[in-house]
Amino acid sequence: MSNLHVVQHPLAQHLLTQLRNKHTPPEVFRSLTRKLTTILVIEATRDLPTETVSVETPLEETQGTVLSARLVVVPILRAGLGMLEAVVDLFPDVSVGYIGMERDHATAIANSYYLKLPPVEGRTVLLIDPMLATGGSVDQALAAIRSRGAERMILVCIVAAPEGVERIERHHPDVPIYTAALDRELNPAKYILPGIGDFGDRLYGT
Repeated sequence: MSNLHVVQHPLAQHLLTQLRNKHTPPEVFRSLTRKLTTILVIEATRDLPTETVSVETPLEETQGTVLSARLVVVPILRAGLGMLEAVVDLFPDVSVGYIGMERDHATAIANSYYLKLPPVEGRTVLLIDPMLATGGSVDQALAAIRSRGAERMILVCIVAAPEGVERIERHHPDVPIYTAALDRELNPAKYILPGIGDFGDRLYGT
């Protein structure tokens, strides 16, 4: 069974359409990214474990529900940083790690240049990266996180290509993938079609 979850919420699709538009300026692009990430992460964390607690309202004591899971979020640099703020806003006590991946434009192979992770054992780890193209960067990142003892990982991306989804499902069948779109294919340069373009460049205006 596929672990791919395409979030079809009308607002998610509305935001995605604006992100795809090549005329969207960087400052608007960043705002759209935060909003769409919020929707995707809410869907991705729908089954987080909770516990029941007592709470005093202004009128009486009642029972409430709080999150019991300890969360870690790991953006893949640099484009993943555009998604980070939304996660921290939703989960202020989340621990943050960073993985730096740089793609060789000639070979489309990702090379790791930075890795900084908090403790991940016994925690739910959200890996965030806007574009799941070949899946090479995400594959390496998940392997690195798993090597530190993580047992539950969730991938959140804006757009995915079939090639990347197939690779992650083959190498990490226990990792669910949450995205706003499963696009058609990769072009010869390994960019997603129809895609969004170079997400980092559009995010930061470079």
